Amino acid sequence: MRFGFSDARVPFVWNESDPAFSCAANLLSFLFLAVEKMISATVHEVLPTITDPEVAEEALAFVRQEGQHSMAHRQHAKGLIKAYPALQEVLDEIMGAYDDMTATKSVKYRLAYIADLEATFTPTFSMMLNNADSLFAPGDDRVASLFLWHFVEEMEHRSSALIIYDAVVGDPWYRMRIAPSVFQHGGEVMVRATRGFNELIPVEERKVDATSMFGSPGVKSALGQRFPLLQKYPSFGIPDYGPIQKFYPHIPLREQAVAALGVIRSQLPGHNPAKQKLPPLATEWLARYEAGYDVTRWYTAGNQPSQR
Repeated sequence: MRFGFSDARVPFVWNESDPAFSCAANLLSFLFLAVEKMISATVHEVLPTITDPEVAEEALAFVRQEGQHSMAHRQHAKGLIKAYPALQEVLDEIMGAYDDMTATKSVKYRLAYIADLEATFTPTFSMMLNNADSLFAPGDDRVASLFLWHFVEEMEHRSSALIIYDAVVGDPWYRMRIAPSVFQHGGEVMVRATRGFNELIPVEERKVDATSMFGSPGVKSALGQRFPLLQKYPSFGIPDYGPIQKFYPHIPLREQAVAALGVIRSQLPGHNPAKQKLPPLATEWLARYEAGYDVTRWYTAGNQPSQR
């Protein structure tokens, strides 16, 4: 897939109507590069131990598809770094975190990490696809098309990581036990990345404090915005990284709660990703792809399809 990122400058805020989601999507492109590299190394490490030919075929298809995702997100990351060279530092830090995991964590832990992470994608990406009209449609079609494609394909192989884990490890309780560790590690990586965004990208370019993607600001930050005079006291020590924007402002809280509950359920023993309901846009995307529609320009190629 080629999304035309070399055709024109890639903006940091690619959806002017939602700067916080723009920051989050940029972070995801960087994160996907690191995670997919770790996935490839881990799955290739265990391939010789998989005796079931169907599982082995599933594993190969999984890493090949993840490799395609990595190549596409590298186009986006390359465009961002060309426009904002300092972002190379953020990408290097994220890559280093997952390279360190590959080098220091057991293959059992990494397989569980991958299965836990992949399990969260269908509930969270379904919420995003169901709200594509606000999250993607108003933005740069290259970035929007990249993420629509990736999210649909993650749902297409939504069972792959768990199939591999079950074949090699086969301990659903271990997968559940390490889930807090998985989310803590991923959260720490994202926090460091948003700190890099805030420090390296001028507020004029990112429009908002990049930590907006984590939801409500902390008490200290909220007080600083509510009472600006506090900023002059060194002991208070709040750097001004711009305004905090409400994350997912157009998505009803009920939908966000459903996605959060889906993430929790995805970590439980007995979870079967194949039984999860897919959003209408995923079905539409696959149908249009099969019909020859240019999915790399989802909103600008020919007649614009419906978004729901």
